[in-house]
Amino acid sequence: MKRIALVEDDADIAYTIRLNLRKEKRYQVEHYVSGLAALAATQEKPFDLVILDLNLPDIDGLALCRELRRADETKRVPIIMLTARVEERDKLLGFEIGADDYITKPFSMRELLARVHAHLRRVASFETSEEDVFEDGELHVDRARFEVRLKGERVHLTKKEFDLLWLLIRNRARVVTRDAILARLWDYDAEVETRTVDVHIRALRRKLGDERIETVVGLGYRYRDTPQKSPSR
Repeated sequence: MKRIALVEDDADIAYTIRLNLRKEKRYQVEHYVSGLAALAATQEKPFDLVILDLNLPDIDGLALCRELRRADETKRVPIIMLTARVEERDKLLGFEIGADDYITKPFSMRELLARVHAHLRRVASFETSEEDVFEDGELHVDRARFEVRLKGERVHLTKKEFDLLWLLIRNRARVVTRDAILARLWDYDAEVETRTVDVHIRALRRKLGDERIETVVGLGYRYRDTPQKSPSR
């Protein structure tokens, strides 16, 4: 049974979410009103997914998301943000900090359940990948350790940035279209802004160098091996 941490201070919303998730009979839901209490709980016991409201009484949800991404216990756990903030800059900031998904209130439970299912399914698929380590010149990527090093120095990537980089690496012999990226990393039946992909590609280029990710105009993106050294496992 998958364990989900629900961090939400609105009692009515929390009750509805818990009720619908428990109807699935495959999720164990633990509800936290306090962000700090949720942070402490995630460090003591494992969770498979976090549903996080941004407007909490004791800590801003974005700050809590940042702390969850810093901790070894939760740096790879999917985080779905819930918020009444509808500005694009708020969504982009959430993705930059490390959220996997962003749902604006009001929302349908059908949509939330679809996204929960999709993220847990994607994690299961990611964990069964055969390849664990990728090396290309001065770039070293360790999937099992969720670690990226460039010229020997560790590079901090958000979970979604890491997943995107790994997707491009695994498909480095061909172009990965934007639609394929959205389907693979945001695998649910809902519209995701194309700008979301652009934000993550731009972040990877800023951290790893422009030359590693090639834009194929009209098609998508491709990881470009460095000419000095072929990639090895």
